[in-house]
Amino acid sequence: MFPLVQEMAAVGAPIRVPVAVACRVLGFTKQAYYQWVKQPQSKRELEDQHLIEVLREVHEEDPEFGYRFLTDELLDLGYEVSERRVWRLCHVAGIRSVITKRKRRNAKAGAPVGDDLVEREFTAEQSNTLWLTDITEQWTKEGRLYLCAVKDVWSNRIVGYSISNRMQAALAVTALENAVEQRGYPQGTIVHSDRGGQFRSQSFQHALAKHQLQGSMGRVGAAGDNAAMESFFSLLQKNVLDRKAWETRLELRLAIVAWIEGKYHRKRRQRGLGRLTPIEFEVVNVSSVALAA
Repeated sequence: MFPLVQEMAAVGAPIRVPVAVACRVLGFTKQAYYQWVKQPQSKRELEDQHLIEVLREVHEEDPEFGYRFLTDELLDLGYEVSERRVWRLCHVAGIRSVITKRKRRNAKAGAPVGDDLVEREFTAEQSNTLWLTDITEQWTKEGRLYLCAVKDVWSNRIVGYSISNRMQAALAVTALENAVEQRGYPQGTIVHSDRGGQFRSQSFQHALAKHQLQGSMGRVGAAGDNAAMESFFSLLQKNVLDRKAWETRLELRLAIVAWIEGKYHRKRRQRGLGRLTPIEFEVVNVSSVALAA
């Protein structure tokens, strides 16, 4: 950008633009420009500075990302970069994943931002009392595809979900917002998750507070703390994800939506629901409540 300012401010420029105006329009200070004039940077150095700023923004959103995931994010944003270059820039800027080693059996989980309000009691007497949420991923020939789902424990219905090729906090926030809208903006609902970075993020915690929901997180080393959500992902794995090699993300996305909406909700009967589907269970029980009133 600095060479462009210099070019526009040159005496022989067709339309001369003062340095102050050009800097203001392009979003940096005159001091930064004149510092560059004294010590001009190469195009490559300017590109590196810009990439570092983008990397910082992406990493701030998902601090668990290492340089390989960050490379994928930059490629999705349209930047042509190699893993080697991203590794170098991350090293220079001190950007590193909060998970720096392979997880050990007794490794510490991320710090909780909410208490465990569930304690493995995955039951509810009415709708919108307890929601579970988690993220799963699947490979396609185009790359990874991520699904974040929100399940109402009362009926086992997937009340909200989000699908993306980027595992950022926005994935979890969008699924939560979708659930809140679909369920008529309930308040006080407990939303239980593991300690993944997406659920500990500021944006997810802000969404919980905005909608007056209660965040809950599983304990350290307690794999069963989200078993009820894993059961849904296990069904999805068997019925959709493992059925074939997926060519494109769009193909897999459509298959996931079709299975959730067409089969899981409306055709798959569950013994825990009295051999009803999630939709049937909600219709029957909501009607019963209305008649009793």
